[in-house]
Amino acid sequence: MQGLTGTVKFRILVFITAATFCFASVFAQAQPADGTISQIAVQGNQRIEPATIRTYIAVQEGDPFDPIAIDRSLKNLFATGLFADVSIGRQGEIMIIRVVENPIINRITFEGNDRLENDKLEPEVQLRPRVVYTRTKVQQDVERILDVYRRSGRFAVTVEPKVIELPQNRVDLVFEINEGEPTYVRKITFIGNEEFSDSDLRSTVLTREERWWRFLTSNDTYDPDRLAFDQELLRRFYLSEGYADFEVTSAVAELSPNRKSFFVTMMVDEGPRYRFGELTVDVSIPNLDSKDIQAAIVPKRGDWYNAEEIESTIDVFTDVIGAFGYAFVDVRPRVSRNAETRTIDIIFDVQEGPRVFVERVEITGNVRTLDKVIRREFRLVEGDAFNTARMRRSRERLQNLGYFKEVEIDNVPSEVYPDRTVVTATVEEQSTGELQFGIGFSSGYGALFDIGIRERNLLGKGQDLRLNFSLAQQQTQIDIGFTEPYFLNRRLAAGADVFATETDYLDEAGFISQSVGSTLRLGFNYNEYMFQRVSYLLSWTRLQGINQFASQFVREQQGTTTTSQISQTFAIDKRNNVIEPTDGYFISLSNDLSGLGGTEKYLRSNLAVGYYYEPFEGWIFSATGSAGHIIGIGESIKVFQRYQLGGNNLRGFDDFGASPRDSTIGDALGGDWVATAKVEMKIPLGLPEEIGITPKIFTDWGSIGSPTDLKERSGDILQSQIIRGSVGLGIEWESPVGPINIDWAHVLRQADFDITQSFRVNFGQRF
Repeated sequence: MQGLTGTVKFRILVFITAATFCFASVFAQAQPADGTISQIAVQGNQRIEPATIRTYIAVQEGDPFDPIAIDRSLKNLFATGLFADVSIGRQGEIMIIRVVENPIINRITFEGNDRLENDKLEPEVQLRPRVVYTRTKVQQDVERILDVYRRSGRFAVTVEPKVIELPQNRVDLVFEINEGEPTYVRKITFIGNEEFSDSDLRSTVLTREERWWRFLTSNDTYDPDRLAFDQELLRRFYLSEGYADFEVTSAVAELSPNRKSFFVTMMVDEGPRYRFGELTVDVSIPNLDSKDIQAAIVPKRGDWYNAEEIESTIDVFTDVIGAFGYAFVDVRPRVSRNAETRTIDIIFDVQEGPRVFVERVEITGNVRTLDKVIRREFRLVEGDAFNTARMRRSRERLQNLGYFKEVEIDNVPSEVYPDRTVVTATVEEQSTGELQFGIGFSSGYGALFDIGIRERNLLGKGQDLRLNFSLAQQQTQIDIGFTEPYFLNRRLAAGADVFATETDYLDEAGFISQSVGSTLRLGFNYNEYMFQRVSYLLSWTRLQGINQFASQFVREQQGTTTTSQISQTFAIDKRNNVIEPTDGYFISLSNDLSGLGGTEKYLRSNLAVGYYYEPFEGWIFSATGSAGHIIGIGESIKVFQRYQLGGNNLRGFDDFGASPRDSTIGDALGGDWVATAKVEMKIPLGLPEEIGITPKIFTDWGSIGSPTDLKERSGDILQSQIIRGSVGLGIEWESPVGPINIDWAHVLRQADFDITQSFRVNFGQRF
């Protein structure tokens, strides 16, 4: 190294030393470790066998002491989740594994959960009793509990897991929950909406702003899943109003600094509004002319674009073409936008779809409800030609049962046959038992109390069992009923009822009626909208409470009568909703024949019709009418069998207020026929839906016939067949204690002896 400076010589020496050291280290690692494992000893284990622990390590007896394999063994043992601590040491030729086992969970409890019951939280946690406790799983369960509370609108919740040590390495796990205050939505703001106001869009979405009257709903608490659904609701709304290019560009929920409320802001891009342009049909099915189905197109040229009408057209096409014998149809709309004219042309491309048959129907999710109860509602069975309309109708029928919270029906291709499909139904059951209490007041029956017990899915067989008891100032009733909807495994609804009723008519007609009896009934449907019902009634009725001042006509009928009655009802019901219809109509014709045994002999017929229409959103027009006629068969008709006019069937008049009556006493005697007509319009106030107040205007008209079997004594009876009428205003309120109806009516036409009533109030669960 002559000629090199001292500094350079020093650096060369350091480099050679370092290289030598690195080479020695690498060589040492490449060589086997000193010694061989002669024995593997396990210490500290209580429940887990040593042989089980040895299965997790990467070395065995006879292997060398390899640091890399030992390190891997250590990691494997920790990864099992069975141990709180693990260490591996060496004592001569013996490898010692020391473990500290995680405890076993003895019990899991929740404390402080007032808003959510244990049955809501227990399914969310992974840990269970007799499972190994690990900190990782505890933290995961804490996050799940927090998510449950956040979905219910409580973002201020905190969860603190506490461990209580027990003997034999067991622990009790306690989740201490501080639920905090609910996190409400304080304000919902929309940006970019020009055609619709913020209030219009707020009524469209499911999320609501915090208001005091929403104490019975949770829609005013923040839920991220609900907010995502709100965006879909907005899209559907705009698409139904002609805005085909609409989109929600952003939806942001900001939590206030005090963590008590959210401010939701949605930015929307409405885009232009389109009308329907050319609507044509292109049919590729042999022997099927487009003219045959052109008239089935739901929208009309020039109407505002509505995506729902396109879907409705596809459904109608499927049904119409199916009626021509084509079970396999594929309808695809081809949409063409014209930005200049703001129109959308649609060509409905109708092709013969692939021939697909139902291989099988699979049902999952039903724990209590029997499979056959679900299968009998299906419009598709194994071997049928697959039809989307029938699959959709099957879903509707299952939802209408009321047994399930959620119903999802889908189809997947068969794994075996290319021309088969598997229909899958996934249901989520809900409670079908009901215990109802009602307290209310009726102008007809006075103050009342109701209690009802009902099971709509008895033993999971779809049977309906009910028991109702009502106690009122003017009527007391107990009613027990049972219905088997598929009698003899056919679409026959068979049932039986037993009842006992006492009604006080002293003020109106001068008597108290007591009835006991039973009914057997059988019904069947001709199709989805047409049905027939037949029944047999056997009852005993006694008139009592009649005093010397009662009408002579009533006193003559004192005593007990027996009614043996056969009845039938034929009806066509095309209302879109039986309880709150907004569209459609119904027609019902019933007949009662009494006289096959018993003391009462008569023939009675009743006709009822109704029509419902929604001319504007929220404006519901209804027109209903009824008529009835009773004829005695060789016997006089009892006063409690005759028709009465006034009260619920003719507002503005008292109960029985427009009926024929005794000219001296004033007791109502009833008539042999009656006819009524009602026209009503419900008008929206624009108030939040949760308030549930709907005003209405109405007019009622009616007439009643005289008791013909008393015509020889007509001079003692006040009677008139003139048409009575009234107009009025009313309010319907879906209150927290039940529906309330308040009607005020002004009489336009009446007879001199009629008794009028301006106000009528009904409320309570009984109505």
